[in-house]
Amino acid sequence: MPSVAIIGAGDVGGAIASTLATRARVSTIRLIDRAADLAAGKALDIQQAGPVEGFDTRLTASSDPRDAAGASVIVIADPAGAGEDDQLGLVAELARLDRDAPIVCALASHRSLVERAVAERGVPRARIVGSAPLAYVSCVRAIAAAMLDAAPSDVSLLLLGRPPERTVIVWSAATLAGQRLEDAATAAQLSSLRQRIPALWPPGPHALASAAARVTAALLGRSRRQLTCFVALDGELGVRGRAGALPVELGPAGVRRVIIPSMTAQERVALENGLYSHQPRTNGQ
Repeated sequence: MPSVAIIGAGDVGGAIASTLATRARVSTIRLIDRAADLAAGKALDIQQAGPVEGFDTRLTASSDPRDAAGASVIVIADPAGAGEDDQLGLVAELARLDRDAPIVCALASHRSLVERAVAERGVPRARIVGSAPLAYVSCVRAIAAAMLDAAPSDVSLLLLGRPPERTVIVWSAATLAGQRLEDAATAAQLSSLRQRIPALWPPGPHALASAAARVTAALLGRSRRQLTCFVALDGELGVRGRAGALPVELGPAGVRRVIIPSMTAQERVALENGLYSHQPRTNGQ
């Protein structure tokens, strides 16, 4: 079975390790943080839960980020004392040391990290994604389900753009148990839901961890479903050098393809405006 390296043993990193371990997705998890005692303590705690939870995943700890090289997937979570510039240098170094492993950036703030890694450090865009939009979608689905007295699994919707300030919900494709959400909900319910969505960003540690684990599983070839992630754009919708939330198909080599979903003309304009924000259009547009 494959292995995963997680950089950062804080709340998010520890939750990702626990989620992956309990789901028996991988054989080994390397929890890496310069705060060595923190990483070792979290790894031991999760390992000791194995007999109770019924998993055999092996957890190890390290203080050297270079120990992430050789993992099947590398996850950037919440390393102690590392700002964005530090994390950007770390991503570039890991991409150089390990030319195969895809990189998952797990935090809500990591849209910029994905964007800069590709634009400034030359990391191939197929190798790096941010999983926070998937957590955001989950939060919105949960709130919508609670408001409509339904199960979250019954709610389907797409969230695109550059959250939080440029979020586009594709309401035309949103459904509740197969019925158009705009038909299933009252105007007052939809208005209330729209007003609550901005406050759901950033998602909490457990939502971020679940999303990162889901994206990691897809990168390991465990799922062919389309997942919404931060991805660096390379001509999609006329934009290059910016990262936005779009559905992607993932596999062991990283991003297989970026999907532009069906939208109304109004929704497409809103998405394009969000992605073009402070960004000149390409191809003469």
